Amino acid sequence: MDRTAFESALARDGFTETVERTLTPGEATPDHTHPFDARLLILSGTLIYETGEGRQTYLADETFEVARGTTHAEIAGPEGASYLAGRRR
Repeated sequence: MDRTAFESALARDGFTETVERTLTPGEATPDHTHPFDARLLILSGTLIYETGEGRQTYLADETFEVARGTTHAEIAGPEGASYLAGRRR
């Protein structure tokens, strides 16, 4: 999915806030939760999304959603990762 289509879908589906983030190669976030639903578009690189149920790898132009309250971590691949995240409270 391209960025324009992703942003249109965010607005249509009630995601009113957006954040763009870049992780350096191998950078990892600790386990955490959010008080909002999130939808992410990988802009570049590789992002590994990890929960207690396992890991999923996402590449550029792929999207996924994280339900509020889900414990998760994010790990950038060897080339880093950039993503755009929409938030719905």
